[in-house]
Amino acid sequence: MTSNKKLRASLLITVLGLLTAMGPFSVDPYLPAFPEIVKGLQTDLAHVSYTLSSFFIGLSVGQLIYGPLLERYGRKRPIYIGLTIYAISTAGCALSQSIEALIFFRFLQAIGSCAGLVSARTIVRDLFKGKKVAKVFSTLMMVVAVSPIIAPTVGGLLTTYFGWRSIFIVLFVFSMIMILGAILIVPHTKKPNTAYILRPGNIFQNYLNILKNPSFFLYALTGSIAYSGLYAYISGSPHLYMNLFGLNEQQYSWVFAIIATGLIGSSQINNLVLKKHSMEKTVQTAIFMQCIIGSTLLATSLTGATNLWVNTFLIFAFISSLGFIFPNCSALAMEPMGHTAGNASALMGAIQMSIGAIASAFVGMMQNATGIPMALIMTLCGFLALGLYFLGKHLIKNAIVPVH
Repeated sequence: MTSNKKLRASLLITVLGLLTAMGPFSVDPYLPAFPEIVKGLQTDLAHVSYTLSSFFIGLSVGQLIYGPLLERYGRKRPIYIGLTIYAISTAGCALSQSIEALIFFRFLQAIGSCAGLVSARTIVRDLFKGKKVAKVFSTLMMVVAVSPIIAPTVGGLLTTYFGWRSIFIVLFVFSMIMILGAILIVPHTKKPNTAYILRPGNIFQNYLNILKNPSFFLYALTGSIAYSGLYAYISGSPHLYMNLFGLNEQQYSWVFAIIATGLIGSSQINNLVLKKHSMEKTVQTAIFMQCIIGSTLLATSLTGATNLWVNTFLIFAFISSLGFIFPNCSALAMEPMGHTAGNASALMGAIQMSIGAIASAFVGMMQNATGIPMALIMTLCGFLALGLYFLGKHLIKNAIVPVH
C-alpha cells in the first residue's frame, strides 16, 4: 500500500471513528453542566435529566430509521441528512429558552447522530472482510472510548468560562467539520438501490429476516448483553464513588477516565490477539474472564471486603474485557450481512442500546446504600452473554437452528 493510500485509509478510519463517537460525545460534555442548566432555564435537576432520557430514546429509535435509508439511498446521502439534522438541533439546544425545548432538541440531536453511528459500521462492512473488520471496529471503539476521558473535562471548562450553551456551540462546529469530512473523505461504497421499498411492512420484514439469521442473532445479542455491563457501571458508578467512597466530582472524573483507558487499551490489544487467534476463540475467552471478574466484584460487594482500589481494579478489568468482546461480536454479526449491511448495522445498534438501557434501569431500580446492585447486574450481563453464546453455538452446530 502506497503512502497516499495509507494516509487516506487512516483519514477514513478517523472520520468513521468520529462519526461513531458523535452520540457518546454529545452526552459526556454536558453532564457537568447540569447545575448551570437548572439555573439558566429555571428548572430542576429531574427535568434536566429528561434531556438525557430523550437523547437515549432518540439513539434507540434513530438507528432503526437509518438502516433502510442506507439501503435505499446509498451510504453518503443519509449521512448528510443525519448531520444536517444534528447541526440544526444542536443550534436549537444552544438557543433553547425552556427545558421543554431543550428536551425536544436533544431528542432530534440523537436522531441526527445515529446517521454517523449506523453508517460507519456499514461502511466498514462494505470495505473490509474477516478479521480486518474486527480490527477496524477495535479502532473505532478506541475513538469512542476516548470520549469519557476528555469530554467531561472539556464540558466543565466550557461551562465555567463560557456558560453551558457554549458546549452546544462547540458541538455545532464539530458537526460542520464532520459534514466536510463526510464529503471529502467518506467514499461511495454502495450505490442507491431503487428497488428497495421504504414501506413500514417491508422495513419490518427486512429486520425480521435479519433476526432470523442465526449468526447475526447470536453475535449481536451476545455482544450487546456483554456490553450492557458498561451501562450498568455508568449508571451505578456515581453512587458508588461519590456516595460510598466519598470522592468529589473531580476525583470521580479521574477514576472514570482511568477505567475508560482499559477499554481503549484492550480494544487495541485485540488487534494483536487476532493475529494468532480466531474471533470466536477471543470472544469466548473474554466472556469467561468477564464472568470471573464480575463474580469477584459481586463477592467483594456482598462480603464488604472491598475498598476504592479493589473496586476500581476489578471494574477496570471488567470494562477491559469488553474491548475483546464487542469488536469481534460486531464483526461476526455483520459478516453474513453483505447484501443488507445497513439494516443489520441499524438493528445491531438498536439492540445494544435497548439492552444497555434495561441494564441501566435495573441498577437504578435496585439502588440502595451499597454497590451490590451495580455489581450484580454487571455479573449477570457476563453470565447471560456466556450462556447465550454456548447455547447458540450448540444449536447452530447441531443444525437445530438452520444457518441462512
